[in-house]
Amino acid sequence: MRLDTSAELDTFRAEVRSFIHTHAPGRKTHAGVRAPAARLVPELRCWIARLHDAGYLGRSWPTEYGGLADPRPEYAFVVAEELARARAWGQIGAGALASGALLAHGTEEQKRHFLPRLRSGQDLWCQLFSEPEAGSDLAGLRTRARQEGDHFVVDGQKVWTTNAQHADVGYLLARTDPDGPKTRGITAFALDMRSPGVEIRPLREITGTADFNEVFLDGVRVPADRVIGEVGQGWRVAGASLAQERGSVAARSAEMLNDLNGLLELASAPGPAGAPASADAAVRARLGRLAARVHVADLMSKAVQSRMAAGTDEPTDPAMVKVFYSETNLDAVSLGVQLQGLDGLLTEGDDRAVAGGYWQDALLYARAYTIAGGANEVLRTTIAERALGLPREPRS
Repeated sequence: MRLDTSAELDTFRAEVRSFIHTHAPGRKTHAGVRAPAARLVPELRCWIARLHDAGYLGRSWPTEYGGLADPRPEYAFVVAEELARARAWGQIGAGALASGALLAHGTEEQKRHFLPRLRSGQDLWCQLFSEPEAGSDLAGLRTRARQEGDHFVVDGQKVWTTNAQHADVGYLLARTDPDGPKTRGITAFALDMRSPGVEIRPLREITGTADFNEVFLDGVRVPADRVIGEVGQGWRVAGASLAQERGSVAARSAEMLNDLNGLLELASAPGPAGAPASADAAVRARLGRLAARVHVADLMSKAVQSRMAAGTDEPTDPAMVKVFYSETNLDAVSLGVQLQGLDGLLTEGDDRAVAGGYWQDALLYARAYTIAGGANEVLRTTIAERALGLPREPRS
């Protein structure tokens, strides 16, 4: 396993960095995985197309759909890192998940229809997985799809759907066999989000923004040729699509290194009495412990990237990175607010807020990282059982 770089990779990194600096449509102003303002969406569609055309997105796709003959996953990690380091927009929505599902299980007709539209930014996707009673336990989803001739009729509710308000297509999981085993009666669909019966309701969050949405499906008709994979095999389809989300492992590490630099700047700035917070030994000790955790998280990320590049990764690798990252990130942004003293009460919109209120927004959002993508408590159980081989707790 190698964690070092190479002259070739360094040259590529410099190329990506220059491309982002020259072409990116502005910086993200909020922390985390956020939905853009509606006014930005047309420009971001063009940006997605430009990233694909430059070979920075969709590198692992087959060459006939615009991918590269030798995609080399470490290059995709560099792209993710540089986008995160610049706080630039990447691919918004669930395009990476959708392309993974289509490439692994889609029909040729589906690939020819959807992949070019995804590359061009013409189609933005959202992920219709989570439900009020099925978040971390995705196999417990209750949205139903029953077949009527050459269509499926879908009824149910999805929640925590990022970018649903902007999406053209939904990557939907619905139960087609209500009486079968939990993971065997689920089917994947490509849902036209403008279909009659689709209702999208934004969820206003503690941050003040509405990145997530509830999506209600009332008698929505989906053509049978929009089933991705085989009927009843949606669990397998969803598993295959997750391979396309690997870049997030690299992006999160780069984001937290950014924040560590910001913390050091905050601690070094003169305080109300003139002396910086770093003059206090207790603050220095806390910063030191946190810096060590941030660099450990970065090394964990790079170790997993190395294993992915070598094809030796384990299914629980991203889970371990995610748990450690999300809890370290929460502690980091909490310290960012505390270092501001009373100014930590100022938020976005107040012209006196430090960094435009970035730290306050990041703190309010940080808790979501401990839940999204599988709650940390659930992931710890998964790691214990699948990575460590520990026995399951007997049920009473």
